[in-house]
Amino acid sequence: MWKQAIEDAVEKTRVNIGRFGDQFPHCSKNDEYMLTPNNTWTDGFWPGILWLCYEYTGDNDFLEAARRTVESFRNRMEKQIRVDFHDLGFLYSLSSKAQWMIEKDPQAKALTLEAADMLMLRWRPKSGIIQAWGNEGDELNGGRIIIDCLMNLPLLYWAHRTTGDEKYLDVAVKHADRSRRFLIRGDDSSYHTFYFNQETGEALRGGTQQGYDDGSTWTRGQAWGIYGFALSYAYTKDPLYLETSLRLAKYFLNRLPEDHVVYWDFEAPVTPETKRDSSASAITVCGIHELLKYLPADHPDRAFLEDGMNKSIRGLVESYSTMDMPGAQGFLKRGSYSVRKGNSPDDFVIWGDYYYLEALMRLERGHKGYWYEQV
Repeated sequence: MWKQAIEDAVEKTRVNIGRFGDQFPHCSKNDEYMLTPNNTWTDGFWPGILWLCYEYTGDNDFLEAARRTVESFRNRMEKQIRVDFHDLGFLYSLSSKAQWMIEKDPQAKALTLEAADMLMLRWRPKSGIIQAWGNEGDELNGGRIIIDCLMNLPLLYWAHRTTGDEKYLDVAVKHADRSRRFLIRGDDSSYHTFYFNQETGEALRGGTQQGYDDGSTWTRGQAWGIYGFALSYAYTKDPLYLETSLRLAKYFLNRLPEDHVVYWDFEAPVTPETKRDSSASAITVCGIHELLKYLPADHPDRAFLEDGMNKSIRGLVESYSTMDMPGAQGFLKRGSYSVRKGNSPDDFVIWGDYYYLEALMRLERGHKGYWYEQV
């Protein structure tokens, strides 16, 4: 099943290269991807798909398309086109860093280190966080973190390993520790965002930007936490990160609906109209696969995690994939960008497609993703 699903995604990607040209897919409208120039937080996922397809097929069409996207990211960095936010890990881990891991291109390595340095400019020592959005001192966002940033920290961990400079590790660990302490609740659910006093670092309150309400658990946020803390453990070997990833994963899997693909928020009232987020399930499959690498064979939760992971990917392939829609542009139906704001609440989303293909490649080929580089 995984092989068939991968090959379906590969063929759709081959067609999409011509459809997308030099633009980048974001979310769909009327089943067609909306395309943008390289200027949003989601633009790394398309090159990530291209690199995965190249590794699966060895086909130069995918290689050349992937290389062209890296050139676009080089231009984005040179011209400083919307690089003043925390999502540089999403952007450059799946473009230039993936190229470095596959081809050992020294220019790709240098570009990825530039991105890490740009991310370091988001560090706010007074509040002890990497600021997600906005300018330093911004009244609303100046002291704000979001759980998504856990997937940007691997860029800093990698930069530390690559250069030996402790500053990258120091910032990544401090932010991960703050995230673990304040974004993760005592019942193993998570806040989407958290606010700190910008001058003193005092913890103020949790909240949400995407979830059902401030106290609910946005499923994609929980997924970012599962995968992000597993990756923090991969780089640091701090057992608290592994424990946190495990706790978040069990919370997620214990709340799967009958078809094993989650709704957009665990607290959203379930009716026939309630939106799903297939991308949250795809991210979680990748995160649990990463987490399982570090659990001993006799760990008491291992069978539960494996069963939940396999049911989730099977649910995605059987009920949410576009394998029966050969002309479709996306791989996964029923992804949601922002249900709260009515922004692509039930559509193709490019990150859902990326994590779906990464999950399939992990299960079929033992692929390790582009977030963690073994040295």
